[in-house]
Amino acid sequence: MRRAGLPLRLPRSAAARVGLVAVAMIVAAEVAVIVLAPGAEPLDPVPVEASGYFDETHVERARSYRTGQAWLMLAALGIQAAALLALIFARPGIARRALGRLGSRPVLGAALAGAAIILVLAVAALPPRIVAHERAVDVGVSTQALGPWLWDAARSTAISGALAALACALLVAFLRRWPRRWWVPAAAAVVAIAIAYSWVAPVVLGPIFNRFEALPEGSALRAEVVELADRADVDVGEVYVVDASRRGTRESAYVAGLGSTKRVVLYDNLVENAPPEEVRLVVAHELAHVAHDDIPRGIAFVAIVAPFGLVFVRELGGALARRGGAEPGTPVALPAYILAFGIASLVLGIAGNQLSRQVEASADTFALELTDDPATMIDVQKRLSGANASDPDPPAVLTFLTRTHPPTAERIGIALAYEQRRDGG
Repeated sequence: MRRAGLPLRLPRSAAARVGLVAVAMIVAAEVAVIVLAPGAEPLDPVPVEASGYFDETHVERARSYRTGQAWLMLAALGIQAAALLALIFARPGIARRALGRLGSRPVLGAALAGAAIILVLAVAALPPRIVAHERAVDVGVSTQALGPWLWDAARSTAISGALAALACALLVAFLRRWPRRWWVPAAAAVVAIAIAYSWVAPVVLGPIFNRFEALPEGSALRAEVVELADRADVDVGEVYVVDASRRGTRESAYVAGLGSTKRVVLYDNLVENAPPEEVRLVVAHELAHVAHDDIPRGIAFVAIVAPFGLVFVRELGGALARRGGAEPGTPVALPAYILAFGIASLVLGIAGNQLSRQVEASADTFALELTDDPATMIDVQKRLSGANASDPDPPAVLTFLTRTHPPTAERIGIALAYEQRRDGG
């Protein structure tokens, strides 16, 4: 019998190649962060103690909730990794034999296998995700019952499965046509999919989960948005309100779409609960993302890192597949490539979050300059932290690994820095 853990030991030459391309991938991602940094540099925040703006009860409650959610996320990822490793290295069983039979028609079989693997991974991660949902209900962030939440999860899994079917079919087709250089057309496909997804998601995928209503002509909020957009010299596209309240109390907004689908979306919780001046400041922040072309910036990040990430997938995925007795370019090898892709995505996501935090800080500065209202910026950050149960000053390692936005305390510090600069302090 094999000793436990032995299959994971790659041959020395393969391990060296994986290590080398991993370093290249990380370096490329950091270069992308530097190259794509916002041209409008954010203000350096004034150091802020969370205790000066939040009571101890809120900080402890938010920190406990967010830390627990992070551990549950790690548990879900660990379970999914274990499931993939089982498919890669386990002795032939029902699942392995099923993947093998799909090899008679490799490309079609890869599509079916990709969708099936995503379904397996979604079901495997369901227990910690359910616990995370119930914790969100307990803390008041979510108001959604378990049944509707499961229905949302099922629809999300179906969409992910369809995307995985396409990706796996392309992967196997490329592997069979270009065994060593498949990553070149695959990188082009990744960028094309990212562009297409950004364009169609607001009008095709968004309405599957929520109802969006355009701000009516003549409404005070629409007039406010148009006035801000004119002052910022921004073509905002459409402005929508989404029925986020059907799922929770979270207050937020976002920018989505490209070209004809470009839009600013405001949560109905924010519109209905926040004072007008706070809604105005949030809108100004979102207009910054339009003015700074932040969605194209994100696509450019994908374009830079995708080739390096896929070379990493080629080396690690191929080595794991061969170690598990599978031939690259067959459906049986897909769990190895999916695991390698997941690892690459997690590593590159850390750099992507680093860029995102810079983008968000730049948008905060833009909003302050557009509204000249640092006091409201501080009020907005306090409101959002309370409504979203977010830790105002999380541990630095958690921010580095997972946060797409600067911590609340830092964003308050940006408002104070603007106030000092404005007042000559």
